[in-house]
Amino acid sequence: MAIAVAHCCFSVLSSTVKFRYSVSYHRRLATSTSTSQASLDALSPKATNDKKRALKSCSSTSPRKFNVKKDPVSQKKLPGRSKDEKSSLYADGISGRGDMGRPQSTGFKSFGTQRKDREEFQLDLREQQVEPGNLQDATFLNAVVKVYCTHTAPDYSLPWQKQRQFTSTGSAFMIGDGKLLTNAHCVEHDTQVKVKRRGDDTKYVAKVLARGVDCDIALLSVESKEFWRGAEPLRLGHLPGLQDAVTVVGYPLGGDTISVTKGVVSRIEVTSYAHGSSDLLGIQIDAAINPGNSGGPAFNEQGECIGVAFQVYRSEEAENIGYVIPTTVVSHFLSDYERNGKYTGFPCLGVLLQKLENPALRACLHVQSNEGVLVRRVEPTSDANNVLKEGDVIVSFDDVHVGSEGTVPFRSNERIAFRYLISQKFAGDVAELGIVRAGRFMKVQVVLNRRVHLVPYHIDGGQPSYLIIAGLVFTPLSEPLIEEECEDSIGLKLLAKARYSLARFKGEQIVILSQVLANEVNIGYEDMGNQQVLKFNGIRIKNIHHLAHLVACCKDKYLVFEFEDNYLAVLEREAAMAASSRILKDYGIPSEKSDDLLEPYVDSLGDNQAIEQDYGDSPVSNLEIGFEGLLWA
Repeated sequence: MAIAVAHCCFSVLSSTVKFRYSVSYHRRLATSTSTSQASLDALSPKATNDKKRALKSCSSTSPRKFNVKKDPVSQKKLPGRSKDEKSSLYADGISGRGDMGRPQSTGFKSFGTQRKDREEFQLDLREQQVEPGNLQDATFLNAVVKVYCTHTAPDYSLPWQKQRQFTSTGSAFMIGDGKLLTNAHCVEHDTQVKVKRRGDDTKYVAKVLARGVDCDIALLSVESKEFWRGAEPLRLGHLPGLQDAVTVVGYPLGGDTISVTKGVVSRIEVTSYAHGSSDLLGIQIDAAINPGNSGGPAFNEQGECIGVAFQVYRSEEAENIGYVIPTTVVSHFLSDYERNGKYTGFPCLGVLLQKLENPALRACLHVQSNEGVLVRRVEPTSDANNVLKEGDVIVSFDDVHVGSEGTVPFRSNERIAFRYLISQKFAGDVAELGIVRAGRFMKVQVVLNRRVHLVPYHIDGGQPSYLIIAGLVFTPLSEPLIEEECEDSIGLKLLAKARYSLARFKGEQIVILSQVLANEVNIGYEDMGNQQVLKFNGIRIKNIHHLAHLVACCKDKYLVFEFEDNYLAVLEREAAMAASSRILKDYGIPSEKSDDLLEPYVDSLGDNQAIEQDYGDSPVSNLEIGFEGLLWA
């Protein structure tokens, strides 16, 4: 069985097991990390929402301990990882997460940093790196810099603390106005970022201005005037054509000086971005991309930058498949930042679609021509929920006809996935859809916004929320927490909700009891863990901030927590409050709640009855899980 490995130029061990499928896939990002007894718990390369969500597999689970996990580098393994995971590395040395439950035959990895304290030459170095040669004096090479990042990731299992820091290296390039571009995974959870120019021996401190997780791009700034002396920023070029020559420049594994590799453009299509949660346009090339290349530019023959190197695909059946973020995605990122003063992200339509390749299916839906995609589900939090209905057939998007395979015309003689058109829009933009409803054609307008994830791929602000009540530790379910805990300890019910449930309203979270800090006040509950709490004193819980508010306002004699499967945990309120400070001291925890929960609670939903039915539980059917004709847009 072929094992597919995709790197994101960040060297990290990672593996993913496809949910409900027999083939194991690996994803990698392209940076290279150096660590000294560092805890290398996953920097997650997340797949998109349509067909490729994956969860890492863990062969065993170890008991939780109240100290920072350590990774003995000499053993070249990550804590809690399976044997499969050891074969998959970020190019910057950070462990990545994959996707689950998607019928997809490819695996990607992002590279960007290389570990300095271990020999990484066992990675696949079959590709030949080209010496700069006649490019030696090219001025555009001087715009490519090396990135040194110190990462301090949160500990999602023990959310009041962080993991041990580690370092990584990657690449970046100058774009003018005192700014640099690199990959988001190169500077994820950064505590310090430094950059060094070619031929210089001085490292300069850089600041992260914006980080686009979904498109894997980050914008950096360097204040030092000395750093910019004599610098010439790169020019962004147009989307290349097939077979166009391409040159990848960066600071990958194998040395400290700049490296140049050459190839051609092999394919341009909508690609799964390993680090983010989106499917965006990507350029496939055959030039070598190795750990440390992440964030480095790819040039055309005119010396124009045509994209950013960020991930590769490796398997026993394929070679020389690297991926570049095209300048169309880069320009969207920069325009978004300039418009809003921050990065807001790519929008979505908020529907689950089915292809209409079958003639009988089209006839049943009164679609006269070979076109259109069927609306199977509409996300409750999207604007489309007010406009579209299940059973509608989308036949055009801004007057561009949508084919029955879910594709639209692209350039002169190509077709591309329908969601490419959506990715050209910005959050808040309006799209005009041509639809067929009950045999009647009509046009409707839909506002495009960012997708609301019930279980987020990345935590805004970096540190997860938590609430400790008499030793009961509550936290929102997130993909990083699932990655850290492993699927065996999370349980199938929570996994199914994480993969296939939709948020009913903005701000909704799945709040779980992650563990119980043993004390006489909570005796009998010590073995509880990773269970969703549904109600507190009979009131349904909307999110962890809502739970903290309910507990703070409670005047009842008992604190009653209702969990899945009608499991109850009851505490005497005064005894619980009296024991809380002692429990925090015994376990060395600085506060009973995270800083974000100190803010006043605002009930955005208002009517609690609106969520009584099917609260937080709208799983996709088995058909939707396994049927390739379905796609998110």
